[in-house]
Amino acid sequence: MAERWNWRNAARCRTDDADELFVTGAQQREAREFCRACPVRTECLAHALDEGVEFGVWGGMTERERRALLRSRPDVTSWHDLLTGARTAYYAGDEHEHSATGLARAAELAVAERTAQRLHESA
Repeated sequence: MAERWNWRNAARCRTDDADELFVTGAQQREAREFCRACPVRTECLAHALDEGVEFGVWGGMTERERRALLRSRPDVTSWHDLLTGARTAYYAGDEHEHSATGLARAAELAVAERTAQRLHESA
């Protein structure tokens, strides 16, 4: 069986005090900024959404932002697949998929990315 890559080993908070990501109020803004430079931000956010993590800043999103995102997309069964797929498609320039399934998936991924981005920018 192939070994699955453990994104936590590459997390920026792994080498710093992760307790600073479990704050409230205005301190959450600083915690979100800390996440912006993390190389595994997408995997972290997907983990928090898929596992229903209630506390802390994960992948640059606060608890409130994650709850809003989950409410807005109750149909998503795997945030990991959705967000990592959207990232892959974005960097690969896969907007040229022509099948109906490919176009529907690309549209779904684009909506998820835009929703997550708007939540990051508005908070």
